[in-house]
Amino acid sequence: MPTEKLSMRKIREILKLRYEHGCNHREIGRSVGASPSTVGAYLRQAKMAGLSWPLSNDLNEEQLYACLFPPVPDSSENQRPLPDFTKINQELKRKGVTLLLMWYDYRSQNPTGYGYSRFCELYRGFIGKLKPSMRVTHHAGDKLFVDYSGLTMPWVDKATGVIHQAQIFVAVLGASNYTFVEATEDQSLRHWISSHIHAFEFFNGVPTCLVPDNLKAGITKPHRYDPDTNATYQEMANHYNLAIIPARVRTPKDKPKVEVGVQGIQRWILAPLRDCVFFSVTEINEAIAPLLKTYNERPFQQLPGSRFSQFINVDTPALKPLPSTRYQYADWKKARASIDYHVSIEKHHYSVPYRYFKETIDVRISRLTIECFHKGVRIALHKRAFKPGHTTIHEHMPRAHQDYAEWTPERLHSWAKSIGVNTAKLIDEVIQLHKIPEQSYRSCLGILRMGKRYTNERLENAAIRALHIGAFRYKSIESILKHGLDQQPLPLPASESTAAEITPHHDNVRGAGYYH
Repeated sequence: MPTEKLSMRKIREILKLRYEHGCNHREIGRSVGASPSTVGAYLRQAKMAGLSWPLSNDLNEEQLYACLFPPVPDSSENQRPLPDFTKINQELKRKGVTLLLMWYDYRSQNPTGYGYSRFCELYRGFIGKLKPSMRVTHHAGDKLFVDYSGLTMPWVDKATGVIHQAQIFVAVLGASNYTFVEATEDQSLRHWISSHIHAFEFFNGVPTCLVPDNLKAGITKPHRYDPDTNATYQEMANHYNLAIIPARVRTPKDKPKVEVGVQGIQRWILAPLRDCVFFSVTEINEAIAPLLKTYNERPFQQLPGSRFSQFINVDTPALKPLPSTRYQYADWKKARASIDYHVSIEKHHYSVPYRYFKETIDVRISRLTIECFHKGVRIALHKRAFKPGHTTIHEHMPRAHQDYAEWTPERLHSWAKSIGVNTAKLIDEVIQLHKIPEQSYRSCLGILRMGKRYTNERLENAAIRALHIGAFRYKSIESILKHGLDQQPLPLPASESTAAEITPHHDNVRGAGYYH
């Protein structure tokens, strides 16, 4: 039998060139666009059929084909029972079921049936007639394919009249093709995670793994063999106990289910809504719901049942149960603990144990809490604050800072004021030199205790000079008292002290009259 099928016109041309013009196989092949071996096979077939040139004028195309390729007589193989490949294809979706196992079942019921090789060949022929998206066998409850549709749905903001484009999230279960669709405001990480949670709750179960496209919200660094998954996305997957297997870049065959699913929802859900006017994303989802139900219940064209019936019979028993609590969204970011052993999140500073200063910290930011991790170990937990400031845990401070933890700026100011107004102003300046008040307490206490050594009156005079020259460090006050500068007149009259008011607050910048 020829391996290459030719039209009846070309077969007539082969016979004509051979018997009327005496051309060889290679010449005939070049003329009709076929290989010499194919030409030879058709000539042998014509000889076996007893055909000669010229052909009878009464011989039409159908008759010529019947002469060349007569029907194969019934044989023992044709009398063997044909396997129910529709049922076999359905059974192969169950975990642990293989084609060899199905052949054993077939032969146990039909001892004279096909051998394993012929059985596999017939099954491949059956699969070849299905749509490409149905040819790959997916096990029940195994994969959930997720992506965004290329099409969007417009909605109008009533307050401003601005037209926004809602993104369409699509999730398709591999075994049953059961589909979930949801409109979201954008493709941000928060909405990406939220749509996954809604999909799991729609299916009332969790698959074994997720197959996302290389969307930036889910995959931070696409790679053919080792993609990086977003920390929040991975945390969500861990909460639901499933794996993430991203599709390879520019490889649609890795996710044919969602590719076909996207085409289906564009045709059967988005297209019917194209002329509708919506005023919120919620309205869009309300319109999608009944169309999605109809889409999932629409009968398959090549297989029995529908997406919904396949979901109930195949996927539902295999899906893992939902966890007892819903995943609570949280952002992750990296922060470096500064020298004051605090990390900065949205202009608020949270402490970590002081030994981690200058270390890179992974920070989990949830709605109510701030969690700090170092190499996967949680080292700090804080209640989230929503305004600038500092949150410091006593145990995080070095021992030297802990010794002064019972002090407050108010208490120090009160003590200083009992010595003098200028001493109180000096202490306030010292506290303001530091990012966090606790780091100034040691200097403040040292300055206040100088009153016991030099008397409160001298300390007040030293405070006047320090404020005048802009020297607010402990060593500056100590130097003024040690050298008796507090007992000398100020270097400038009060009317000429404007320069002192703008002197920078730094130990090494003391002004021209400091040593007078």
